[in-house]
Amino acid sequence: MKESKAILLLLLTSFIWGFSFVAQSVSSESIGAFAFTGIRMILGALVLIPFVVKLFKEIKGDKTYLKNALKWGFFMALALSSATLFQQFGIETTDAGKAAFMTSLYMIIVPFISRIFGKKIEKKIWLCAAIALCGMYLLCLSSTSGISTGDIYLLICAILFSIHILIIERASRDVDGVVLSFFQFLFGGIICLIAMPFANESLNLSIIKASIIPLLYSGVLSCGVAYTLQAVAQKYVEASKATLALSLESVWATIGGALMLSQTLSASEAIGCALVFIAVLFAQLDIKKISIFSR
Repeated sequence: MKESKAILLLLLTSFIWGFSFVAQSVSSESIGAFAFTGIRMILGALVLIPFVVKLFKEIKGDKTYLKNALKWGFFMALALSSATLFQQFGIETTDAGKAAFMTSLYMIIVPFISRIFGKKIEKKIWLCAAIALCGMYLLCLSSTSGISTGDIYLLICAILFSIHILIIERASRDVDGVVLSFFQFLFGGIICLIAMPFANESLNLSIIKASIIPLLYSGVLSCGVAYTLQAVAQKYVEASKATLALSLESVWATIGGALMLSQTLSASEAIGCALVFIAVLFAQLDIKKISIFSR
């Protein structure tokens, strides 16, 4: 697959994820975070069963391939389920658009984590981090109430999503993206549903009915389709470029929140969002290739 096509798939992923924030925001009123996350991931796994069966027939019982699929699928499940849970906790206390912009900080975090694996941090990343911190101040600290618990949850969520992105980059070398997605949803869903009682959450048919549309959107489209597109496309795109395309979810979430939930941001919060978005975009620009800087 060409890189340009892979980036288009990641842009489609960002669109689906953006409107998923709306679904998650609506569902938080009727269903617990562990129950919602567990069900949506199981739905995502079910959607992929026909494709996974076909792929496993092609590898003809390759034990090494299966071992890698289970290993990386489990690691991805831990990162994704944890990130999604913290995201759901945060969304319960803030608007969809604000939550998405804070989540998009993985654009800044990914290069820092990459440093652990021997990659150098460009000087511009430090500048981008400073700009993003200014944006976060306007988003989270400019109000009299200061930083909220929900804001902390979303920051943790951004870190965990960064780890998830980097795991995919490594795992996709060994295992097909569809297989990886299936196992991460299967393991992630099981983990969340097992943990649900310990979080004092209950689940019954009436709760599921009340959240059926958000669950179907988040499970079938956001998990089954979008996360699979991410796992498939990231094999052909560097993590830094992939995060650029994926970060546009924050724009779609803000649009979705405004259109479907009548959510608005204050002037300072809007400026904060703009600064964060500028930071994450600038972090991915290759300044040397821009004509005005190349002379």
